[in-house]
Amino acid sequence: MTVADVERTADAMLREGWGDRRVKMRFVAEHPQCAPFIAEADGSIVGTGVSTFNGAVAWIGTIWVDQGWRRRGLGRALTLATMEAAEAAGCRTFVLVATKVGQPLYEGLGFDVQTWYRIKEAPGLGPGQVASRARSYRPSDLPSMAALDAVATGEDRRHLLAAFAAPDTSLCVERADGSLGGFVVRAPWGGGATIAPDPDDAMAILQARRLAAGPEKRVRAGLLADNEDGLERLAATGWIDVWQAPRMIRGPMPDWNPRSIWGQFDHAVG
Repeated sequence: MTVADVERTADAMLREGWGDRRVKMRFVAEHPQCAPFIAEADGSIVGTGVSTFNGAVAWIGTIWVDQGWRRRGLGRALTLATMEAAEAAGCRTFVLVATKVGQPLYEGLGFDVQTWYRIKEAPGLGPGQVASRARSYRPSDLPSMAALDAVATGEDRRHLLAAFAAPDTSLCVERADGSLGGFVVRAPWGGGATIAPDPDDAMAILQARRLAAGPEKRVRAGLLADNEDGLERLAATGWIDVWQAPRMIRGPMPDWNPRSIWGQFDHAVG
């Protein structure tokens, strides 16, 4: 997919009920660490796939096929195209989040269920609530953010942090010694990559997000099933389950810490 394909691609996905992916698809078409693909038939776009290269780990996502073209092997072909591009870029581990429909396809390509994402939601908070310790992002935070992120995810997402981190999109929490304890960085299309090894720091970040949202809006967080303490803390403070899906993997297991992960950019870039 090229930038010239973005509008047609977004329109095709919108017609199929996938929402407006225009901003996201423009980003992956322009970003050097992403490899987006489309499938065309009779001049129409009938499928997409995206891989994102995070060091040795590649995320595979946005595998969409037009309803009229399903069960013809197109989803498999798009998935293989993204994996081949990632392998050529030096990636050896492939990660994706599967739907019920897609899971058998990915199992057939050698993916196994590693764990589950649990997406939680809570209402925003109004005036008078306890203020958060979180502060706005500073450019000097970026190296520490990248280091925390690498330990948590087992990936190299510096390219994404550098692309999205800004004072109006990101929050940080400092430890008592002045070091960085955690952060959230939001992409232009939503989502929020949230990393914090200490649950208290994570709760401070999520509290800040709820305060910024206000009582008319809702806030989401994405934890792994491995983060039992985090899930219990969220349940005790008004967060509810809204969605869950399996995280599937093929290749060497990354050295990661799922208990430090509290949110994602999305399930196609990590």
